[in-house]
Amino acid sequence: MVKEVKLEIIWSPTAIKELKDAYLYLRKESKSSAKKVRDSIIKQIEKLSIYPAIFELDRLKDNNPGNYRAFEKYNYRIAYKYTETELYILRIRHASREPLEH
Repeated sequence: MVKEVKLEIIWSPTAIKELKDAYLYLRKESKSSAKKVRDSIIKQIEKLSIYPAIFELDRLKDNNPGNYRAFEKYNYRIAYKYTETELYILRIRHASREPLEH
């Protein structure tokens, strides 16, 4: 039986601010929708701590060594990288915004 290894999740200050800003923006329209989006993104990130390679390579990462990945949830693009022990949440940006290459 293969033992699941859970990576430590490390949020960049940028990702924390972006998720908070998204929540506050959405909350203006609907508190329940804002909570649903925030909680869903966090839940998906928690799954990534066990299965970090489930999403495709981050196409915006120059010279991607294979551990930079990204996914979209509720029109938010979440960029992350992982090592053998850690999962770094790098950015959370609305998909309609101009992408930042890194």
